[in-house]
Amino acid sequence: MSVTKETVQHVANLARLEFNEEETERFTEQISRITDLMDELGKLPTEGVLPMSHAVDMAIPQREDVVTNGDTREAMLANAPEAENGHFRVPKVIE
Repeated sequence: MSVTKETVQHVANLARLEFNEEETERFTEQISRITDLMDELGKLPTEGVLPMSHAVDMAIPQREDVVTNGDTREAMLANAPEAENGHFRVPKVIE
């Protein structure tokens, strides 16, 4: 599957990103290589292969189930670039 520069510009526009011509060509080439690799991987025989979450067999780390008050709003808002009335303030994205 080949990706065109128009496709990259369309996706960039949807994501509200701006690429110059050099970046568009670079991303077009990189995404094309990724989709080509995905096509090659799709040709591999995987019948009978069980799904797995890790490449190595390992135990899932467990943490102790401890009850907390869960009131971490102030701590979370302390990391926000802008906060107002106890909420995150974000720039308007829909005009």
